[in-house]
Amino acid sequence: MTEHVWSYKSTAGHLAGTDLTGYKVEAVDGSIGKVDKHSDEVGDSYLVVDTGVWIFGKEVLLPAGTVISIDPEQRTIHVERTKEQIKDSPEFHRDKHLGDAVYREQLGLYYGPAGPFGGPFA
Repeated sequence: MTEHVWSYKSTAGHLAGTDLTGYKVEAVDGSIGKVDKHSDEVGDSYLVVDTGVWIFGKEVLLPAGTVISIDPEQRTIHVERTKEQIKDSPEFHRDKHLGDAVYREQLGLYYGPAGPFGGPFA
């Protein structure tokens, strides 16, 4: 089951309704880009991050469960993954994947407890 991967942790400091667009996103080992789109729907929360030149201008979709903290003063979101783990996640194409249940499941498994690095969601 991967549903909990799609919810913000209570310790992340996310307030529903807060516009996170434009916030910087920091992996545990450095910056990965800025939030281009986000959802804070219960059980379906995520960030779409524009990686800029980091991985050739691609976007990545991060489930809300990867967020460890949000700093509204610095407009920064910290995620509990390395840049390499994010770069190696299933490829994301906004037009194809935002409403795709199969892709959502694949990504949830990647970032969840059965993923390649065990995830903190066990």
